[in-house]
Amino acid sequence: EPCVAALARVERTDFLSPMCIGEVANVSAEITYTSRHSVEVQVNVMSENILTGAKKVTNKATLWYVPLSLKNVNKVLEVPPIQYVRKEQEDEGKKRYEEQKLDRLETKQRNGDMIFPVINPAVPGHPRLQARAPEGCVGGGDGILELLEPRRGWVGVTMKLMDEVAGIVAARHCKTNIVTASVDAINFHEKIKKGSVITISGRMTFTSNKSMEIEVFVDADPFVDETRERYRAVSAFFTYVSLSKEGKPLPVPQLLTETEEEKRRFEEGKGRYLQTKAKRQAQMQQA
Repeated sequence: EPCVAALARVERTDFLSPMCIGEVANVSAEITYTSRHSVEVQVNVMSENILTGAKKVTNKATLWYVPLSLKNVNKVLEVPPIQYVRKEQEDEGKKRYEEQKLDRLETKQRNGDMIFPVINPAVPGHPRLQARAPEGCVGGGDGILELLEPRRGWVGVTMKLMDEVAGIVAARHCKTNIVTASVDAINFHEKIKKGSVITISGRMTFTSNKSMEIEVFVDADPFVDETRERYRAVSAFFTYVSLSKEGKPLPVPQLLTETEEEKRRFEEGKGRYLQTKAKRQAQMQQA
């Protein structure tokens, strides 16, 4: 049956090295696992200096897709299985599938928060630093970006705007140059239908000595369909670092927490930070 592949989740992606102007980007993708209703695609991005021939990996990511029927977009179709070279590949893929499925469920269950705009941004260090991007804004005050969606390529546009919102949150906190270091899993919880207004909002949840974690939400308001209330469509965690004018990492101002909820989010962010740090150290030891 004719179908379209809908992006359901983007796993954690680290920006390993910058890609310079004049370099050639080589993007490769491979299907590495299929479940009954989803496909895992692993993507590698490599840059090549065409003058010296030097190549380097700049980015890696894992994306999960689900096939939706073109006749009925609410119907998820079955995925043809792939042939694995080794039984271990299938077992490892199944383990990744179960882990992301559990994480998606946990993320959706805790995504009941709504971020409301603030008229006057708080002092540096306060967690209610929110962002507003003017481009395409339909309404709302500081702290929110509202757009009429979807439009052509809305997934890529939305991910770009999520990064911009997170970047404004980080820049307000540090008052310096900032750069995206990594993006934790981007979960596409529900489809956004035509005619809906989406609201993109962000808040800082954790700071280490040299990094900041910003949680970004995309909420959809199907005002054309008055039978449904506003709902959480997409969520993700972005990690930023502060840089000097020379491009050197700078210390990050400590995040101030006041309420029990803010303290809880900080501790959860600290757990994610330590877990990622441990994984990175283990990978370096293996290398």
